[in-house]
Amino acid sequence: MNLLAFDTGTEMMSIAVSRTVDGQMQQWQHTASGGARASTDLIPAILGLVQQAGLRLDALDAICFGSGPGSFTGLRTACSVAQGLAFGAGVPVLAVDSLLAVAEEARHASLSAQPSGVVTALLDARMDEMYGATFGFDNGQWTELAGSALVAPERLVRVAPASAASPTPWVLVGNVFAVYGDRVAAQDPAAVKALRITALPTATAMLRLAPQLLAAGKAVSAEHALPSYIRDKVAKTTAERMAEKAAALTTSSP
Repeated sequence: MNLLAFDTGTEMMSIAVSRTVDGQMQQWQHTASGGARASTDLIPAILGLVQQAGLRLDALDAICFGSGPGSFTGLRTACSVAQGLAFGAGVPVLAVDSLLAVAEEARHASLSAQPSGVVTALLDARMDEMYGATFGFDNGQWTELAGSALVAPERLVRVAPASAASPTPWVLVGNVFAVYGDRVAAQDPAAVKALRITALPTATAMLRLAPQLLAAGKAVSAEHALPSYIRDKVAKTTAERMAEKAAALTTSSP
């Protein structure tokens, strides 16, 4: 299977290409700083990596991009580039949940000896909030247990599989632990025993996820590819800030 994958929704820009050569899957990858640079660096880096792999864009089975949640600018960059390349090459687009990519990256790097488990993926959403989603994995197959949502660090609670016959170890993964520390899931006793793994969404994780997602019919035409923002605003209005300030003064008054 020939695939191109990239993610620019965090501070890291991650790109990977897979190609089947003589029946064997080979991969090429590129990692660099993301953020504002992704808008100018992404396309040249993609074209360079595809050239290294000896592929033409129209030979791809799909173009995968990290659809979010994540940085608004980064998600728009990834989506627009995926759409443009896919439209020109006439190949489908696969939008990959960035939190699922975080979960898969952590599973592959740190939980490969564990056949099943429950993973809550967390990305810093700024404004004292996190993006979070919970997934279960069993022999390499993923199931969504709780979809992407915004949550305050303290209010994160465990979501367990409804059919679990016995307790499953809870794993927290993502980039929030250095930012929020012990505040993460502070109100849930299960968090004390939860394993914490620092991870970001990577293009190689997306390549591993792609076969399951493609088999499930998740690929779409270029014009139907969309990012997943979750939060619909990144700043408060002046009126909202004044109302909060007034409420705080009222609460603190004797």
